[in-house]
Parts: sequence; structure tokens; C-alpha cells
Amino acid sequence: MPLTLDDVDRFEAFRPRLEAVAYRLLGSASEAEDAVQETFLRWQGADPDRIEVPEAWLTKVLTNLCLNQLTSARARRETYVGQWLPEPLLAGDRMLGPADTAEQRESVSYAVLVLLERLSPNERAVYVLREAFDYPHREIAEILDITEASSQQIFHRAKKHVADGRARTRTEIDEAAARRIIDEFLAAAASGRTEPLVQLLTGDAVAVGDGGGKVPARARAFEGALAVAKFMRGLFKPSAAKRALVGGSPDVYAWTANGDPALVVVLDGRVIGVMCLEISADGIAAFRNQVNPDKLERATRLWAAGDHGKPLLTVF
Repeated sequence: MPLTLDDVDRFEAFRPRLEAVAYRLLGSASEAEDAVQETFLRWQGADPDRIEVPEAWLTKVLTNLCLNQLTSARARRETYVGQWLPEPLLAGDRMLGPADTAEQRESVSYAVLVLLERLSPNERAVYVLREAFDYPHREIAEILDITEASSQQIFHRAKKHVADGRARTRTEIDEAAARRIIDEFLAAAASGRTEPLVQLLTGDAVAVGDGGGKVPARARAFEGALAVAKFMRGLFKPSAAKRALVGGSPDVYAWTANGDPALVVVLDGRVIGVMCLEISADGIAAFRNQVNPDKLERATRLWAAGDHGKPLLTVF
């Protein structure tokens, strides 16, 4: 039975929520789009008149598609070149989904998305549906074909894993404070001195990058304030070799990615890097730098559609 225009409109009205669920489950915007499109094809092949609650049906189909994708993704990531980091989403991207509560904002933060990679597919699904979208355990149980008690147990286990993986509680800061921290960091990084950088970092700070084998990125994370400070000092030091590597002198902007302060590096209108900062009450705790061009295509499209003012600096 072909879909009516009302059926299509109903799906499109629910698409943003499906995309937000899929992104949190997969950590990849492109894979999330594919999963949502496959869900639409399943919707197209179903009889909507026989589906009592379309939104619940769509969520179940999408979630199970994502669970299958997560299983195959784990195998692919075993052969991934270097560190694997999620695809960052810049401020204004609808795939970020709801951000009304602290739990919703936390669930899409870059640091938590990295931690979700450690969970089993079922743990990740239960955590996302409950923490980010407030689905009751009864509905989660129906979506995943498990008991309500199992859903509750899986959620508590997943939440504990996430909490244990975080060295500190996420610190929410306003835009002005975030900009001040970024300004201080860039000034310290551009100074050519290690000491000012160390003072801005927590003692256990880390820095990690994802180049996907296409852009140079260290395979192992830098750990400790001194090691991270030395790396950042070198990263921002101008050189002809760096300009040759990236094809010019990119501009650096202060922005927000996944709800947290970030630096967006742009060259000739193309986003070539997004550095996500994790801020704690004690300083900058982590730098997660996405430079894999495959994971920056969506960021480039969104960036091109807006006005971002003047860059903070031009590097290399």
C-alpha cells in the first residue's frame, strides 16, 4: 500500500528526533542519516493504518537498525587507523536533538559520546533512549524485546560505566566564560612557552586526535599537563611544512561543538579540524581533535551556511 502525503509528512515531522537518536547511538552523522533513510524505506513498505503508534514503531525500527550497525562498526573500528573519535556536530545542527535538561546536554557531549563506545550495543541503546529522550523503561523494553526489569538493570549498569569513565563531573559554562577560556588557551599556545599552557590544564589532561589514516594524527593520546602543553605549543608553532601539509594558512574560530567549547579550523571555506575542549572546574581536562576529512563534511556544509565573524587567529 503506497504512502499517503499525510504518512510522509508524519515521518518527516519525526525525522529530526530519529536523527538525534541515531547520532547518539552511532557517533556518526553520515551513518545516522543512512539509518534514518533505511527506516523511511521500512515505513514505506509497511501499512501505516495497521500501526497503532507510528512514533514507537519508527523508533523500534531505527534502534534495531542502529544496533546491527554498531555490531559491524565494532569490527571495522578494530582495523581503524589510529584513534577513533565521533563525528562532531557544530552549534545549530538539528541532529544534536533536545537540550532542555542537563542530562540531554550531557548525553550528546563529545566526552560522553567517546565513553559510549565502551558500552555494549544494548547498553548504549538503553542509555540513550532513557537518558537523552526520557523513554520509560516499559517502552524501551518493547523496542529492544527485553523485559522492563532488564531495561532498568542495563540502564543502571550503563550509567555507572559512563560515570566511572569520567574523571570529573561535566562543568557547564556560559558562552562568555567559554570564550574567555579559549582566548586564554590560544594566547598561551601562540606564546611559544609551555608554562602558560600548563597553568590552564588539569594535571591529568589528555589530548587525542582522529585522522583516520588520511591526515597525520598521533596513534596514542598525550597524557598529563606537561605532555599536552608541549604538544599544543608545537601544534600552534608556524612552519612551512605545516602550511604545505594542509595547503595554506587556516583560520581558527571559537565555536561550540556538541554543546561544549570548540575551535573550528577553516581553510578556503572548508572545515579541516574541530578541536573539542572538555572543561572542568580545575581547567581544561581534554582536547579531542577531529581532523578526518570524512567526518567533517557535515560541519563544512553547516559552516558554509552561516556567518561566523572574524577568526581569532590564522595559524601556520
